[in-house]
Amino acid sequence: MPELIPFTEVTHFFEDYEHTAWRLETRRGYASDRQGPKWQEFLKGAEVSDCDLDRPWLANIRLQTRQGKRFERVRLVDDPPTEGQRYLLATGLGNVKAGEDIRNLYRSEAVRLGLPDYDFWLFDSRTVVRFEFDADDTTLGVYVHEDAETVVRACQVRDTAWHHAVPTAEFQSRVASIM
Repeated sequence: MPELIPFTEVTHFFEDYEHTAWRLETRRGYASDRQGPKWQEFLKGAEVSDCDLDRPWLANIRLQTRQGKRFERVRLVDDPPTEGQRYLLATGLGNVKAGEDIRNLYRSEAVRLGLPDYDFWLFDSRTVVRFEFDADDTTLGVYVHEDAETVVRACQVRDTAWHHAVPTAEFQSRVASIM
């Protein structure tokens, strides 16, 4: 098993990848979202879509996708969505506007398909960055895997999840009545 390292040690992957950055998000919420300034606005019912395309994360998505690279993720969503998942649905359109393709898949379908219950990024079908969280959804660090078995499994997960997931805007229209 690789060593647990701080997430900051892998951020270069988001600029250095050659073709595809792909993520599976499985958590019901993230401490980083709850600690952000928009969380309280969201709880009060305010519009919180993050469309500040100059924000560093979104600026990088724009830069990478303009170069023809893919930046994608599939988010697992409970039925009904948790508060944290509703927040991600509300703010995700900013990422989509920047060029990221975010799709959503109900957790029950992910379980039926045998998808894992952990978050990871897959870069260029070569490197897997798997997250470790505590019970409060705080990122403790990541494990970097480049062994064939882990990478091939991540590619299979990506292909399965992507095939069954629904684009964010379409998914939002399906769950609008409960948001």
